[in-house]
Amino acid sequence: MSTTLRLILGDQLNSQHPWLESTDPSVTYLMMEMRQETDYVVHHVQKIVGFFLAMRHFAKELQEQGHRVIYYCLDDPENRQDLPSQIQYLIQKEGFSTFEYQFPDEYRLEQQLQAICRELDIPSHAVDSHHFLTPRGFLKDFFKGKKSYLMETFYREMRRKYQVLMEGNEPLGGKWNFDQENRKPLKEKGLMVPPCLHPKSAGHILEMLRRCEVKTLGSLDPHGFVWPSSRKESLDVLAYFCDHLLVHFGTYQDALTTWDPYLFHSRLSFSLNCKMISPLEVVRAAEKTWEANQEKIGLAQVEGFIRQILGWREYMRGIYWAEMPAFGQSNYFDHQRQLPSWFWTGKTGMNCLNHAISQSLTYAYAHHIQRLMVTGNFALLAGIHPDEVDAWYLGIYIDAIEWVEITNTRGMSQFADGGIVGTKPYTSSANYIKKQSNYCGTCAYDAEKKVGKTACPFNSLYWHFHVRHREKLENNPRIGMVYRTWDKMTAKQEVLDQAEFYLKHLEEL
Repeated sequence: MSTTLRLILGDQLNSQHPWLESTDPSVTYLMMEMRQETDYVVHHVQKIVGFFLAMRHFAKELQEQGHRVIYYCLDDPENRQDLPSQIQYLIQKEGFSTFEYQFPDEYRLEQQLQAICRELDIPSHAVDSHHFLTPRGFLKDFFKGKKSYLMETFYREMRRKYQVLMEGNEPLGGKWNFDQENRKPLKEKGLMVPPCLHPKSAGHILEMLRRCEVKTLGSLDPHGFVWPSSRKESLDVLAYFCDHLLVHFGTYQDALTTWDPYLFHSRLSFSLNCKMISPLEVVRAAEKTWEANQEKIGLAQVEGFIRQILGWREYMRGIYWAEMPAFGQSNYFDHQRQLPSWFWTGKTGMNCLNHAISQSLTYAYAHHIQRLMVTGNFALLAGIHPDEVDAWYLGIYIDAIEWVEITNTRGMSQFADGGIVGTKPYTSSANYIKKQSNYCGTCAYDAEKKVGKTACPFNSLYWHFHVRHREKLENNPRIGMVYRTWDKMTAKQEVLDQAEFYLKHLEEL
């Protein structure tokens, strides 16, 4: 009898996949926890625990449905700890006649699986993961012959294709994008809503990681892992977001505050990136909630959220497959500095960075503006090598998988791609952070000062960055005002000297 070995990776926990529509005694599913994946970068402990808990739950569900599953825990004596060794071992041991896998979302795994299949003595076959709303090559084909990939154009195409917030061929409300209404700071603590959590024990996995001497960062209460570990929990979080948080999401999605780590963000990225839920069901749920509650939930709230899923997430995946592997080596500004060691502790006098990093270490989470305009902004202004930045972001966040991490970090945040993702570098002085947050009031540095002992480093570093990269940036139409302002400034040298001092003493900031 012909028998098939099917591989399911840790970010392919899609219970709706066509593979699983019926049971087949000739098919065996392989899932495994691997040192190959725990060790290629130093991960947050919650990230590893989250993947392992979700994988184990998914494997148990498959078995309960009657599927044959081989699952290797990290400490299993038969675990070879990498895909090539394990697949070859199982095929020889069990005598499988066919090997199948779903297209992986990371370039390195794609290359590895293709190499494995070339070495196998049996037929192999790859299928789609049936999760994303566009094929891998859609973005590149869509913009064929164009000079750039414009996100807004892509987003409008997706809205039309899936008829989301549309009236015929036109957007509801007469506008495609309400971004200008999505940037308000949060001044009222009374708006906070208690989060929907699913606390569960992770002590058994923590003990296994300790015994196996897996190096991690961050922390986790053994009885308090709160991220979804199943499709049911993920759907609960989606429902909670729609019922309680969507009403304020758009308005305050860019707000920065010490009051709550999550604010009105959905906390669905881990569930989405593991494929426990699909992007389309998330989009439809938000749209349906808005339709039923238009007197309470404004169009700008739901459009701002849907744009992140239907637009940005699919767009970034398209960029990844259009531009890898060259994208992963890009360093447009030739930045070479190392991240300061306090990126692993949060121990810095800059309160915005202290809070964003400490929160990340505690929760394995920070929302997009904390990542882009606080930690990312600082790394860009300080001239940190993109490899350093990538490794930190890829390791510290529970939702960080390379296809979405590297495009946001090396592209959007660090502009290392030279403008493939964004039309300009996303930089700011302390003024932006002060307007969007409550960080600056208790900071050791003064957001109003450019020079002096207590001057906020963001101010002088902002100007230093633009001066040292003027040749590459001054002809960018979105940056011209920066150089006109600089040219009119007095005390230029004092500002540059202040920045040079800070750059030489990054560890002490």
